Amino acid sequence: MNNKWIVIPVFLALAAGITSCVPSRQFDEMKTNEQKCQDENKRLTSENQDLNTKITELNASMEKLSRDMNDLVKDSLKRGEDYRRLTNLYNELTKSYDQLLSNKEKLLAGSNEETKKLIAQLNDTRTDLQRKEDELKKKQADLTDRESKLAELKASLKEREDKVAELQGVLSQKDSAVKALKDAVNNALVGFVNNGLSVEQKNGKVYVSMEEQLLFASGSTVVDKRGEEALKKLAVVLESKKDINIMVEGHTDNVPIQGTLSSGAKDNWDLSVLRATSVVKIITKNSGIDPIRISASGRGPFFPLDPSSTADARKKNRRTEIILTPKLDELLKVLENN
Repeated sequence: MNNKWIVIPVFLALAAGITSCVPSRQFDEMKTNEQKCQDENKRLTSENQDLNTKITELNASMEKLSRDMNDLVKDSLKRGEDYRRLTNLYNELTKSYDQLLSNKEKLLAGSNEETKKLIAQLNDTRTDLQRKEDELKKKQADLTDRESKLAELKASLKEREDKVAELQGVLSQKDSAVKALKDAVNNALVGFVNNGLSVEQKNGKVYVSMEEQLLFASGSTVVDKRGEEALKKLAVVLESKKDINIMVEGHTDNVPIQGTLSSGAKDNWDLSVLRATSVVKIITKNSGIDPIRISASGRGPFFPLDPSSTADARKKNRRTEIILTPKLDELLKVLENN
């Protein structure tokens, strides 16, 4: 779903809210993280589009090459039949010519007029034989050229098939890696799954969704002990997966904040950003994860799981999502080489 890649940069409103309650340095860090998130989303969207375009182009090229190859095979078979027919005709004419030569000696003793007719017939036969032989050589040369082109098309088709197979292999490896990552996360968080936490694989990514009740008290940005325990277990898994990028997104319900919370948040934008930042800090503090692999962003109330206004819907929407995305370096190398 493309909505998951969209970051709505309401810079003026966010700046007005954060400047009044968040230190300048922290505000700058959040703006930098938001920009990184936007850049990463744009890059991944572009990479996925390029990949789909490449695979579509390769499949279309393979279909055209297959059609051309079938046409050449049919044409080659027809030319082969013509070649064999002309060969048989050539052999028959050769036999006739030999027979005429044999009869020539016998006819020389006969009527001079009859001899002239036979010689004229012999010359006509020789001329026709030469014409047929020239035509046969031309057909044979054309058939050889067709066979050469057919061999080139087969080689080109094989090369395209190998490239597509290589791309599909890399995609298969990526899907296997994502499934293995999901299994590893499930195993590490087995005590939390379906207890305020869910793990889902979709769109080539792994989504770890944690309900508000697992991480925060109402309106708070401080992670409680049980939530911190789950984040530490997750950090251990992510530390060993160095080819995974990590995005932490804070989400709130659509109920406006009245006044200023103890955390300093004046609205849901503030609250979602501060909660995402709190989760990032716990993950990086309790692991050796390179901070360049992880980013935090706030989505406020604008990406609800349930858009209805019921209490259950608002409860679902108050969550923190940790999105794990495999790097596409290997796939990009294949595309560049092709």
